[in-house]
Amino acid sequence: MPDPRRSRILLGLVLSGLSLACTAQAGAAPPLAPSEFGPGTAVAAQLPAPADTSDIEVRPPVVGWPIDRTPVAPEGFSVTRYAEGLDYPRWLHVLANGDVLVAEARSNAKSDQREVLNVSRSHGPSANRITLLRDVDGDGTPDVRKVFAVGLNQPFGMQQLGDWLYVAVTDGVWRFPYADGETRLRQDAGEKILDLPAGGYNNHWTRNVIARPDGRKLYVTVGSASNNGEFGLEVEERRAAILEIDPDGSNERIFASGLRNPNGIDFEPRTGALWTSVNERDLIGDALVPDYITSVQDGGFYGWPYAYFGRNVDERVPARPDLVERTLVPDFAVGAHTSALSLHFPRGDRFPAPWRDGAFVALHGSWNRSELAGYQVIFVPFEDGRPSGEARPFLTGFVRDGAEPEVYGRPTHVIGLGDGSLLLTDDAGDTVWRIAYEGDS
Repeated sequence: MPDPRRSRILLGLVLSGLSLACTAQAGAAPPLAPSEFGPGTAVAAQLPAPADTSDIEVRPPVVGWPIDRTPVAPEGFSVTRYAEGLDYPRWLHVLANGDVLVAEARSNAKSDQREVLNVSRSHGPSANRITLLRDVDGDGTPDVRKVFAVGLNQPFGMQQLGDWLYVAVTDGVWRFPYADGETRLRQDAGEKILDLPAGGYNNHWTRNVIARPDGRKLYVTVGSASNNGEFGLEVEERRAAILEIDPDGSNERIFASGLRNPNGIDFEPRTGALWTSVNERDLIGDALVPDYITSVQDGGFYGWPYAYFGRNVDERVPARPDLVERTLVPDFAVGAHTSALSLHFPRGDRFPAPWRDGAFVALHGSWNRSELAGYQVIFVPFEDGRPSGEARPFLTGFVRDGAEPEVYGRPTHVIGLGDGSLLLTDDAGDTVWRIAYEGDS
């Protein structure tokens, strides 16, 4: 975090030239800048020189959604409120029976925070709860809403695997016995199968968990403790990485490292490859360093904190030329400071062809940039399991049209339902949105 005493760009900054977020009035997003969005090798070849932007902090206040307004999707799609009145809903999991679990948690209040919630609603009292939603009649609106679990230590990722439900909290992974149709988690029967370092830089307390399709391994994401190793690299052990474990928590190993803050993880359905979305580092320029999505190589090193996008050295960090040499270029850049929190590969054919084969990526939105970036869901087209075209906006309208930067909410976790629709958590808007295609696919 920058020193709060440093000068900040006034929140009255006029949003002329806003390039990576759309206005909610028009509902259309400008083109995504090719210098920051596109194949990793192409973006790596045109990265600008670093610049000190430690005095830039633009955090738009969250004003909430008026009753007559929703995010904006392409023609033929509907956007409806699936659930509202939640308390900072971060992550979703769809159980085998179609029930939806919603993890509600936020960052702890900052040491200098005077208000109960900061303007972004990201820091303050945390619900530390999981809510269950059940759509009994299949009409796209839950008929049952139950408190499923309480008192968890900042829950985030969830994964059902057979008769177990895994919940990743900030300091580890728990598993609980689960039977189909239960509406309350048997917390007293749970066991902690993995200890993890808690907390992290900014909002890096989040821990995600996903099972390999064959169910024999789990993958757990752990973000960095710092922006660029400024607290010493000894505190980064088992961080900035994706860990692999057996379902009982044994045989832990680092599957991939140098991933500053990997949050979203999904398996690409054609190739079976593991992909992740990663938040890159701050304070070295408006256009540095682009966040990205990438396939994850077993044993791969992706640069943090020593390098980025290949052999681009971060001069703030003690030199490690051996690791710089090993640094992989990520597959696809999705804009600097956009906060790429999640990615999802849609299954099935309910969506029309232009929105079917590829990855939806939720860009939560920037803070260390002079103009807002992100605040939308984009679609990256794929062919034969690889990115194959330009990214394009899919869900927009999160930024309020006006002279001052304000937002209605912030897109967080996108995931698919069994009926072919998408769900999206909007943590700052306390809402889960449902996006469905209403035309002929």
